[in-house]
Amino acid sequence: MTAPKPSDGHPRVSSEKAMTLFPRSPPAPSRYTPSTMQILHGLDGLLKIPKQSVMSVGNFDGVHLGHHRIFKTARDVAAQRKAQLVFVTFEPHPLTVLRPKAVPPRLTPPDVKQALLQAEGPDYLVVLPPEKSVLNLTAQDFWNILKDQIAVSDLVEGASFRFGRGALGTVPMLGQWSASSNVKLHVAESVQVPLLDLQIVTVSSSIIRFLLAFGRVRDAAICLGRPHALHGTVQKGFARGKSLGVPTANLKCDDQLIPADGVYVGRCTVAGKSYPAALSIGTMPTFGDNDRQIEAHLVGFNGDLYGATLSVEIVDWIRPQRAYAGVEPLKLQIQKDIAQTVRGFGADSSRPIASTHLPASNLGRFA
Repeated sequence: MTAPKPSDGHPRVSSEKAMTLFPRSPPAPSRYTPSTMQILHGLDGLLKIPKQSVMSVGNFDGVHLGHHRIFKTARDVAAQRKAQLVFVTFEPHPLTVLRPKAVPPRLTPPDVKQALLQAEGPDYLVVLPPEKSVLNLTAQDFWNILKDQIAVSDLVEGASFRFGRGALGTVPMLGQWSASSNVKLHVAESVQVPLLDLQIVTVSSSIIRFLLAFGRVRDAAICLGRPHALHGTVQKGFARGKSLGVPTANLKCDDQLIPADGVYVGRCTVAGKSYPAALSIGTMPTFGDNDRQIEAHLVGFNGDLYGATLSVEIVDWIRPQRAYAGVEPLKLQIQKDIAQTVRGFGADSSRPIASTHLPASNLGRFA
């Protein structure tokens, strides 16, 4: 798959989206937030869940629209059964142990994923670490635990779900096994959405990673159901923004996918007040070769953020990074970026719209 970076001309629409919170606390995608959710860990924790529960198992990175459909199906089944609802997730990804170089970049840090999962209404969240006791389970072993030791009543999964050692377990396999057991399998349909160029894609974590890698944050938000957000600690940088009259918060974002280099419309909430955030990701090419930086200028904010944890929603793409002939042309461009950030600050980037005036060739293709 290849795709150029998006053009500067994405259209904008009005918004009712909630803002990110400070310190780190993501917006809830669902109104089903339970009053309590018990968190259990490891196989020992898995074996403690009530029998005849309704369960869904998955990595759930991104907690995107495809996951939401699975969760809604599971909620509906649990309500009908009057049963406990259990989500089981892997943390960190099993590949961190099995094949570290093949681990996909994380969309949601662990605490953010946990909060997003809790907002979907489970009674229990079981976190399975990549320990030998878990990694050595074959698909049959895992099924036997669910069927016999836990005795789940229903299992709800997406069609692409894989499980067990070597990821050899599949949904068709579960269908065969469940047909001769007391466990009922429910397979949630995949979710398809139109992107800005009207391509129809099936929502998945891998598609979202692809979109973000090319700066297509609007398309990623359509798949996520909310803007992608960067979560990081503010650290001291080069202070070049301050010297240009636009002080920035330099974010250190560990273990999270960072979108393509560029300048973006963002938003960030500090102490209950939401600010437009002109977000720059890149190596500051006007000043020579530098390490990659993530810098957010919070328009209208005055204060010291060093050491604070910020969540910055990425609402829209503005432009690619480029080297300017000097400081003055850069300052002029930054003011234009800030003005565009203020205009686009309230956009609901998660709504699919037809981009009729923007050439599809500028948006990239899946091939």
